[in-house]
Amino acid sequence: MILDDVHRGIQKYRKRKRLGRGPGSGQGKTAGRGHKGQGSRAGHSRKPTFQGGAMPLVRRVPKRGFNNRWGLKVMVVNLGEIDKAFDAGAEVTLEAMAAKNLAKGRFDILKVLGDGELTKKVKISAHRFSKSALEKIEKAGAEAITLPGKTPVAEKKAQAKTAKK
Repeated sequence: MILDDVHRGIQKYRKRKRLGRGPGSGQGKTAGRGHKGQGSRAGHSRKPTFQGGAMPLVRRVPKRGFNNRWGLKVMVVNLGEIDKAFDAGAEVTLEAMAAKNLAKGRFDILKVLGDGELTKKVKISAHRFSKSALEKIEKAGAEAITLPGKTPVAEKKAQAKTAKK
């Protein structure tokens, strides 16, 4: 092996391929497009899923399940987890829950559920509360603060109907 061979042919900035610049360039005449046909014409583009007229794999594979693109991503936290993580008199906000790893990842709405017991007086801020969670929060003498958040599409439609009447 010759040491000089290691770097031969490697350039920091590769020159662009100049198409259709005569026969001496190696990319002249048809400029890599071949002879005739759809691909040789200007403005040609084909769907990435096109498979030569055969039924594309995307359409051949059966679809399963349900996916609501417009549905809200709801993060749930139980009262028992809040009771363990926070001391009495603490303000339980979205940021505080994220810091304690109770509300991880991306979500649109945070909902507090009534699983577990709440023994401390805390101020809990969330977008939604379940009925059992609200009862337990009241019973413990704590405070539930409802944050404004995105409303589901169904609720928006219902609000629009009542506004028209």
